[in-house]
Amino acid sequence: MENVIWGLFFLASVIQFAYLLIVFGRFAFFYRNLPEEVALVDPEGVSIVVAAKNEAAHLKDLIPMLMQQQYPKFEVVLVNDRSDDESDALLRSFSLQYSNFRTVNIRYTPAHLSPKKYALTLGIKVSEHPIVLLTDADCRPVSPQWIRRMSAPIRNDGKIFALGHGSYLALPGLLNRIIQFETLLTALYYFSFGYWKSPFMGVGRNLCYRKDFFMEKKAFKALWHIEGGDDDLFVNQHATAANAAVVVHPESITISEPKTSFRDYFTQKKRHFHAGKYYRYRDKLKIGLYSLSHLVFWLAAIGIVLTAGSGEPIALVMGFVFSRATIQYFIIHEAKKKLEGKGKMVWTMFFDVMYMVYFWVLGTLGYLSKTVRWK
Repeated sequence: MENVIWGLFFLASVIQFAYLLIVFGRFAFFYRNLPEEVALVDPEGVSIVVAAKNEAAHLKDLIPMLMQQQYPKFEVVLVNDRSDDESDALLRSFSLQYSNFRTVNIRYTPAHLSPKKYALTLGIKVSEHPIVLLTDADCRPVSPQWIRRMSAPIRNDGKIFALGHGSYLALPGLLNRIIQFETLLTALYYFSFGYWKSPFMGVGRNLCYRKDFFMEKKAFKALWHIEGGDDDLFVNQHATAANAAVVVHPESITISEPKTSFRDYFTQKKRHFHAGKYYRYRDKLKIGLYSLSHLVFWLAAIGIVLTAGSGEPIALVMGFVFSRATIQYFIIHEAKKKLEGKGKMVWTMFFDVMYMVYFWVLGTLGYLSKTVRWK
């Protein structure tokens, strides 16, 4: 039994160090930003599409902020999904104030369709421009150059998808620290594999693609029955090495309001994990191999420490543990600088263990769940 535990520990260690140094490390240490655009000469138009339900409090701030984008040709299409707050009156006032602002009002959603996918589909259908840029009502672009940065790979490089980073507002407390770590680790996943020409997901808080491609694929065909997945599953189905690019620049990110209760956060993540079970097999393998080796690494390490008869095995295991923790710290730190331009991630080993527990508990619940909701 002891030999089995040691074998599992070394195998898990090899996989973990391979991911950290080769997959994640390549992005964190060697990615170089694309050359800056010299000028915007008659650029293609961009339609920002936002689906919102009872989000009047957020839209009061979001819409004026979007209108400050420094891009020559864009519109904002706000899909008001069955709201019963002050959204109707607020959106009418914005329509009078801004000539490039339009509203789509939904009063009824067919029972067999996902409400958010239905809302986004209607918004994208009526949009006027060839490039669609998606975000959420509680998100804020950090720069007036957001449209320009996010649409650049599509306008300049012939890509279909541009995958951006959606961060969360930093607040005091343990929950927010967990959210910050989990969000950055998720970004590290899909940016690293995107850099390795193997894209597998994006986030709806910051996602850009061509409208005609969306219409050609008949919107969310084969995804209507799944709550969520309007972002990651759509990308997972259609993104390839040739048609997708990651956008890495501090001016390209959005910042969202994080959940402030563990109950709301767990509900949100349960929905995300529910969508994850519909990923392509090879993409589930990418995530699963890292996550399973992560679990085995820690369980085997703990098992060896608890059963070791001398100090040498403990010293060897702790050497592996702290080496991995050190490498992970620098990778996450460098990735955060690349994506957000500043900031540090501290206590990464503590949150690494927290993330492992959360992933396997919530991941299992989300995978097995049959009912999840958008709002």
